[in-house]
Amino acid sequence: MTKQPTNVVSFPAAAPAKAEASHVRIWSKPVVALGYTALPSVMIQAQRRLGITPLQFNILAQLLDYWREPSRAPFPSKAELAERIGVKPKTIQTNIRALEKAQLVIREMRKTAAGDWNSNVYHLDGLVARIKALVPEFEAAREERKKANAAQKRAQTPKGQRQQP
Repeated sequence: MTKQPTNVVSFPAAAPAKAEASHVRIWSKPVVALGYTALPSVMIQAQRRLGITPLQFNILAQLLDYWREPSRAPFPSKAELAERIGVKPKTIQTNIRALEKAQLVIREMRKTAAGDWNSNVYHLDGLVARIKALVPEFEAAREERKKANAAQKRAQTPKGQRQQP
């Protein structure tokens, strides 16, 4: 019988395969490979509380699609936004002005090196702050739903079969 040397290190076990992310399972890899925008559920569910119209929501969603890096605000032209949504650039301008008035967007005008006007930069810090401010309200509502569901489940379970907390 041969004795195995004590300085031999065994190979680590292979890492288990990662499960595919849910958004990839829903949309497929080819769709997600072309780009994916994170849109917080709080923003979707609080549209009325934010005081924004469906068109303004769409404009914000489009701006979020251009926002790839937190330190670099999006800067699509009004014409690009209008083409994507199917409205006139003036409609985009009017609605962005309303989003500015609601303090959800800050528009920064910029010029090219030659001094011509370029597309605006759109800072979304106001939107982010308003969404974050809604989180405690949404968390409280979630807890209330959990309690209501637990109470309903207890009411539907015969007394002798209830689990003790």
